[in-house]
Amino acid sequence: MPSPAYQRILLKLSGEALLGRQTYGIDPVVAAQIAREIGEIQSMGVQTAIVIGGGNIFRGVAASARGADRPTADYMGMLATIINALALQDALEQEGVVTRVVTAIEMRAVAEPFIRRRAIRHLEKGRVVVFGGGTGNPYFSTDTAAALRAMEIKADVILKATKVDGIYDSDPMLNPDARRFDQISYLQVLEHELKVMDATAISLCKDNRMPIVVFNLLKVGNIKRAIEGEPVGSVVTV
Repeated sequence: MPSPAYQRILLKLSGEALLGRQTYGIDPVVAAQIAREIGEIQSMGVQTAIVIGGGNIFRGVAASARGADRPTADYMGMLATIINALALQDALEQEGVVTRVVTAIEMRAVAEPFIRRRAIRHLEKGRVVVFGGGTGNPYFSTDTAAALRAMEIKADVILKATKVDGIYDSDPMLNPDARRFDQISYLQVLEHELKVMDATAISLCKDNRMPIVVFNLLKVGNIKRAIEGEPVGSVVTV
């Protein structure tokens, strides 16, 4: 088995990753597939942390645009991420992967509060850590939460799972002539307003030299390939 290119990773999953063919909620088949792939990389000795979004259940920004109070809408979105985190924990533990859900919003009956050193200790003991609740603050996305948690746990890389196989200069779903980047700098992402992660997250990664690998989650085995250092997507770096 090839040696992993990374020892500790932060996997960023959108809430939509759990949709599958559904229009709302969580597809248990998709959750199980993601769990199997994460189990594979755990068996390689990779320490895995996950930040998951809540867009399959509720989007705070969308609700705010329809007139909802923005902080209230964002907190509702944070609660949706915790639902997804618990669903992913269940799928992982059905695959025999010991998992802890850690949340920025205290709810001790269902998840641990975020304590940085405790989260790192879970990783060192071979447990998957799923971070729910975003940063715990309104006006910040789960992209920013992923960047923040990656710095806090001293991850080697952020793996950003998407529906496409990398970063393009325009939406490849709409433009068949869109150009794909194998490697791109943080500044280029910011200057061209490419929809990789939001500007706050990209700036945080830039300031701390945290590489980001953007890859297609829908292709089975891509998480393991990314861990093994194969060119499965686009890399954002200095």
